[in-house]
Amino acid sequence: MKIGFLGTGTMGLPMARHLLQAGHELRVWNRSEGRTEPLLREGAIAAGTPAEAELGADVVFTMLFDDGALEDVLFGAHGLMDALSPGVLHIACSTISVALSQRLTAEHARRGIGFIAAPVFGRPEIAEQGRLWSVVAGAEKAVAKARPLLEAYSRGVSVVGSEPQQANAVKLGGNFLISTMIQSLSEAFVYGSGQGIEPEVFFEAVNCALFQSPFYAAYAKLMLHPPEQSGATVALGAKDLGLFRQAAGRSGQLIFADTLAHVFEEAQRTGLRQEDWAVGQYRMAQHRASGSVR
Repeated sequence: MKIGFLGTGTMGLPMARHLLQAGHELRVWNRSEGRTEPLLREGAIAAGTPAEAELGADVVFTMLFDDGALEDVLFGAHGLMDALSPGVLHIACSTISVALSQRLTAEHARRGIGFIAAPVFGRPEIAEQGRLWSVVAGAEKAVAKARPLLEAYSRGVSVVGSEPQQANAVKLGGNFLISTMIQSLSEAFVYGSGQGIEPEVFFEAVNCALFQSPFYAAYAKLMLHPPEQSGATVALGAKDLGLFRQAAGRSGQLIFADTLAHVFEEAQRTGLRQEDWAVGQYRMAQHRASGSVR
């Protein structure tokens, strides 16, 4: 299949690579120069503009940072939207607001272009392994066309509805749960340390007894043994939490979400903006316990 892929950053690059390795023809584009080079060496074709990525494509993927980046690529100069033709399917993998997803659904329908949302759960190393989890929503025929492509880089696919924004809502809700898990682990580790218990010992006992979760184990390891390079950053976590609260509409009823918003604000003021998301929340809990954050 001929595929256009826009956005070959930390997550998009391995996703595109798995599509290329599955035998598809890829035309790739990225906002910053150099990020497509690994794919070009493996046989992908370079696109000079977002519009060029669509040339002859059956499907176009977008994997951009946020609402602003996606809107610019779709509707800006040499944007993708005017290049898309009926019969092409646009698969939007970005973590974006529910409101933008609704707008894009209406715009694609007005132009007679297929559109589904397919954001993913997983960190960059999971993307490299081809073991992301795709959350998908859209028209049944469009989802059926997309599924074999999504499976090229996913260990599983969840179809959550017929309206694309439903997939974006699930993604934002899932990221909220990740943040709450990280925050509770952080505070529990600080508590355990205060009782003279090593965090690893505390975690092993509690996880074996209560959760038996490899997901908890992976994040605990990440928090206690920070990676050299960040996956998702504190700034990204703050962005996604903001979109979650925005979609919920009644922030006063989201007690934990409102509290986490203050944690992220403090983390960014403290200089942890580009710190790994999980590591940053843990460090904030440590700072609070030591009294260094007011």
